[in-house]
Amino acid sequence: MFQLLKQIAIIGIKTEPAPAPDESLRVSKALSAQIAKRFHGALTIRHVDAGSCNGCELEINALNNPYYNLEGLGIRFVASPRHADMLLVTGPVSRHMELALKRTYDATPEPKLVVALGECACTGGIYGESYATLGRVSNVLPVDICVSGCPPTPLAIMQGILTAIT
Repeated sequence: MFQLLKQIAIIGIKTEPAPAPDESLRVSKALSAQIAKRFHGALTIRHVDAGSCNGCELEINALNNPYYNLEGLGIRFVASPRHADMLLVTGPVSRHMELALKRTYDATPEPKLVVALGECACTGGIYGESYATLGRVSNVLPVDICVSGCPPTPLAIMQGILTAIT
């Protein structure tokens, strides 16, 4: 314990700076307006992890904190694709997730939106196409928007969702 406290004292606390308040406020207002206009106030998202390293999932979870307040904008994550307006897919599609991803896509009612989230979902990332992965999500499903980054910031995710619904 003493060793850990000593290391913290030497290095200090390292965190990334918060995004500019005006930028996140602008995106939040635009997102809220589009959701109210197009989805009558409630956008539901089904998140599918197709084989990611969970870096993108950490950023998705950050969207639900009080700073970004995704639920306050009218966006909810749902457990069933039958209730979803949008699929948010992370990671390169592993071969054992191909069928599950296709079934999830087929179960989502029309009009459905697909957002590929993260470098792996957009391009295959460091995994590419191999014996274990099919690569990017667009190799399996039609993708509407790609949000690149490894992992993308919560603000970039919000901008990607905004781009998909406009």
